[in-house]
Amino acid sequence: MRSQAWLHAGPSADADLAFAAVLTLATLGSAALFGLGVAAFLRRQSRSYLLVALALAALLSRSVVAGFAITGHVSASEHHLLEHALDAVMVGLVVGAVYHARTVARRFDHDP
Repeated sequence: MRSQAWLHAGPSADADLAFAAVLTLATLGSAALFGLGVAAFLRRQSRSYLLVALALAALLSRSVVAGFAITGHVSASEHHLLEHALDAVMVGLVVGAVYHARTVARRFDHDP
């Protein structure tokens, strides 16, 4: 039976080609989404769009951290800590964007 070590990114010379391909696609997709998020922010110039763009930057950072883990620049424990921290950052930024769009921005729209 194959070891479950392949589930966790770590430094190994025989890294799974399929995982590397998926990680590459995820990185490219995340980079494209981040670019679109920055473009939307530059067009709208609102705090909500900025927070969404930053959340997309955190998503891209997750792929970068995984890449560093595969190449051995980040240990497995650091990889897990960083990815979970980035998950929390993403959630906070998205919740902040929604809160701002639904409460703070509306107050300015309705003030005389």
